[in-house]
Parts: sequence; structure tokens; C-alpha cells
Amino acid sequence: MKAATPALVLVAAAVSMPVVAAPFRPASDDQVLETLPARASDPRMRELDALRRAWQQRPQDLDAAVRLARRYYEETAAEGDPRYVGYAQAALAPWWNAADPPPAARVMRAILLQFGHEFDAAIADLDAALRADPSNGEAWAWRAAIHLVQARYPEARDACGRLAELASPLIGTACIAQVDAVTGHAARAAHAIDTALTANADADPGERLWALTRLAEIEERRGRHAEAESAYRQALALGLTDGYLLAAYADFLLDRGRPAEVMTLLKDRSRSDVLLLRLALAAKALQAPALAGWASDLDARFAAARLRGDKLHQKEESRFRLGVQEQAQQALVLARENYALQREPADARVLLEAAVAAKQPQAAEPVLAWMARSGIESTALSALAQQLKGVR
Repeated sequence: MKAATPALVLVAAAVSMPVVAAPFRPASDDQVLETLPARASDPRMRELDALRRAWQQRPQDLDAAVRLARRYYEETAAEGDPRYVGYAQAALAPWWNAADPPPAARVMRAILLQFGHEFDAAIADLDAALRADPSNGEAWAWRAAIHLVQARYPEARDACGRLAELASPLIGTACIAQVDAVTGHAARAAHAIDTALTANADADPGERLWALTRLAEIEERRGRHAEAESAYRQALALGLTDGYLLAAYADFLLDRGRPAEVMTLLKDRSRSDVLLLRLALAAKALQAPALAGWASDLDARFAAARLRGDKLHQKEESRFRLGVQEQAQQALVLARENYALQREPADARVLLEAAVAAKQPQAAEPVLAWMARSGIESTALSALAQQLKGVR
């Protein structure tokens, strides 16, 4: 296996939500624009600094550039800060527009392209890399992730099968289980991951976190909330920083009517747009004083994204418009546009919720068709589909 961080890369496709702060010009050189976390002693930052220095000394060195770009991307996945994706692209500059770059550059370029929802271009790069080297496990992992996001399950299953031949038993099992979980075999999927976690108790913590998060989501969709929370808590107990896990557990708490716990879980995490949304939803439920400021921040960030023509945040903005601002029609427009690109269970739920709120059941037809076709098992989606019938 040429490169092996599948635990991270399979998660990353689902957390790509690049929203940045509104443009602002300081009034003086003394004005503080942002207070960065004190992380000088953080081993992750030290590693990043070392990779940056190595790349600056040899910017044309492919290995140094790819190592730095991958590390930047991992930081985005951990902290939810999309600026690192721009830094990653800058590191890849010598190969970014190349027609036939080396496979390592192609795979890294594909990772960054999918972040911008350029899925077809990303798949083309991955396919080219795999033609050059069919044993590139990272390329198979990303191929599986992108096909899952777009609900192309046969292709995702094929990629997971190829990945299973190259990756650890835990990752291979969990990858295939992900596909089972959205194609009518959720119980089998949960059992497979649970068994693999027990059999691989000494697996890398990053791999365990990824598998536990997948297990939690599957159990949550099945309505097995105690089992889901146990898996979320086991993943959190590993002590790794993972923005996707925090967002998923925050959503679980919000659905269980526990917004105060979200405020505690995500304290000091408002730098991440994804997590700021969850904070705002929790504050709305609690009618907390912080709601006004957080809602204003999110509104400004989404407005800035629209000015750039950026459509990467539509799922989150739809949730914001509906859950915080109670603007059902705007939420529905965003949810429909998002579902045209991304068709994971979370995307389906956003569209169903917006269609119910906007009293436009026909807008949810693509989701209902996908639910019937895929065999997805989800108590939340089924309940919303039932609600939709009452709207007709």
C-alpha cells in the first residue's frame, strides 16, 4: 500500500464544508484580527512546521510537497479550517495544472478537488493514478468515499473491496460496512464493525476513531441510541481532534434534546464554521445570549461565500436558514442544490426537513426515490418521509 491514512481520508469527504470569514480591513496595524489558539507546543503544529520548512527548501520536490499538502488537509479535517486547503494547493502548485502529473500528485490533487466538490475531476485523477499503480490504497479509499457521497454504491463497494485487500482488517471491514449500511443491511454492517473493533483492539487510534464514528452513525440511524452514544463516547475518549466526530456527536445531542451538552462539547470551537453552526442551533434551542453573535457571524460567512460563487456550504446554510432563522423557502432552495451534488443520509435529511417546513413535498421526490432504491434504514428519514405525506 503506497500511502495509508484511510481512516482520515474516508472521513474527510464528508466534512468538506469550506466557509471563510467575511473580508475585513483593519483600521490600524495594532488592531487584533484574530486570537489564534496557543498551540506552539502542540506536536501537530511542530510536525507541520517541520514539513513546511522542508518544502520551502525544496519546493519542486514532489515528496516534500505531497507530505506537506496531505498534512494541511488533515488539519482541515481535524479543525474544520478550510484555509489549510488553500495552503495545500499552493504546495502542489508545480503540478496543479499539469496534464499528466506523477501519481502521488494526482492523488493529492484529487483529494483537494473533491473538497471543492469537483467530484468528476477527482475521480479522473484517481483512476489515472490507479492505472499507474493498482496497489495505491489511498486512491481506492478516496474512490470509495467519493462514490459514497454521490450514492454510487456499486462503485463504492468495488473500491472498498480493493481497499480491503490493501488496508488493515478494521478499515477494510468498516469501508464495506459503510456501503452495507446504506443499502439495506444496516444490522449486518453494525455487527461487522463491532466485531472488527473487538478483534483489532490494538489498531491505530485514528483507525479506531474512524470505525467507531461510522458505527455510531449506523446505530443512530437504526434508532439504537444507547449503542450510538456508547460508540461516540468511545471515539471521543481516544483524545484525538476530529471535527467530523464533534459535529456528528453534536447533531446526536441536538436530536436528543440536549443542547446544553453541545454548548459544553463545542466550547471554544467557533473558529470552525461547521461547529459554529451546531453551537448556534444549540443556542437557539436554549435561547442563549450567544445566539445573536453566532448567528451574525454565520450569516456573514455565508454571504461572503456567495460573493465568491462558493457553493460548498449549502447543506450547512440550509440548516442555518431553517433551524436558526426559520426561513423555510431559502432553506429548501439550498437543500435542493446541495442534494444535486451530495446524496448522503445527512444531505437527504436536510432536504426532507426543508420540504416539510416549506410545505413543498414534491421537492423531496429525489430523496424519496433514493430511499426506495437504496433500501436505506433510518428512523429519522422514515419519520420525515411520513411527515411529508401529511403535507400533501
